[in-house]
Amino acid sequence: MAFLIALILIVLVQWFHLRLLRLELPERFHRWLPWVLSLVHVPLIAFALMRAAGMNSHGALPLLRSLARLAFYFQAFTVLHLVFGMVAEGAWRLGSSHRRSGPEPEEETPEDAGRRAFLRTAAVASTGAAAALGVGGSRQAYGDPLITRLTLSFPDLPPGLEGLRLAHLSDLHSGPLVGPGTLRRWRELTEREKPELLLFTGDLVDSRPDELPPLLEAFAGFLPPLGRYAVLGNHDYFDDPRPIWGELEAAGIRCLENASALIPRRGDTLALMGLQDPMATNGRFRRMVFGPGPRPALAARDLPSGAFRICMNHRPSEWEQALAAGARLTLSGHTHGGQINPIPGFSSARLIGPRTEGLFREGADLLYVSRGLGVVGLPMRIGAPPEIAILTLKRG
Repeated sequence: MAFLIALILIVLVQWFHLRLLRLELPERFHRWLPWVLSLVHVPLIAFALMRAAGMNSHGALPLLRSLARLAFYFQAFTVLHLVFGMVAEGAWRLGSSHRRSGPEPEEETPEDAGRRAFLRTAAVASTGAAAALGVGGSRQAYGDPLITRLTLSFPDLPPGLEGLRLAHLSDLHSGPLVGPGTLRRWRELTEREKPELLLFTGDLVDSRPDELPPLLEAFAGFLPPLGRYAVLGNHDYFDDPRPIWGELEAAGIRCLENASALIPRRGDTLALMGLQDPMATNGRFRRMVFGPGPRPALAARDLPSGAFRICMNHRPSEWEQALAAGARLTLSGHTHGGQINPIPGFSSARLIGPRTEGLFREGADLLYVSRGLGVVGLPMRIGAPPEIAILTLKRG
């Protein structure tokens, strides 16, 4: 059903795009436009069909993924072009002092010619705007992330956990849009902060288990004294996650999926929990279910009742599940802070939920939502710079 809806949207967008292009381009190009637009989207549709059927598209046709990504970029440009075209059309109608009445003339009128020229100018402007957004968005996405340093106070924090400094990394999306050099830079910046604990809160890869090794290589040898832990995100379940689980454990990164770990520090104990992402139950791509989804009781089953609890939980929408497990501090990502926010001061992530980025409070319990580091879909960020969160616990 999701694929059918996406296909209908693609067809509708391209139908409107075709109409706009016919206004902007000379008539001699018109007969080729439907064929060109169709050919551009064949790889995208074929790749989506293979993924929906659970077929190993990346192994059989390595070129298909790249062509599908280019088609997706074209789709994004199409939407921007249509927005500019609609704005230009509205501006032309408002500014025009003439209105046609009666039958449509057989030949192009001066008003038609002016309208066509105006829309062509808007098309050039939309291309320029797309280029400017692409350059600016790419600079923000691949520049050094912002390092958010926060001190979080809890009145009941055990004395032995006072001053505990942890690094919270989320949504790295190792894969075609995030390469080894970028991953190494993130490791360097995180290691400079000298955290005692390194936590990954999901979406380690873009969509495939074989995208994980560059991330593991980048963080190899970075061994905080209290360890490294992770949970998987929805993108980590786009394919069979079992190789990811195995490779994380082999690299010394403990994966907590509805599980917990007791971490001693200065005579007290931190209880670290992880909840499994709901995507584990989806079975969308390989028709397989890899877990029950978030289970707070299972995650907290073996923990001492008085232990101070931190929960790694990829989606902030599942905060209530973490609270049910007794989490005093919950760490999430998933939203990318909207990633592309064309309206200043408004996060696009608010369309899917109110917890988009930053710190949230429920009584004495806290949730921190990271904007994450990587990108998905488009290789850019606008109004949502990547983030490394360094959080220090304080009693008080």
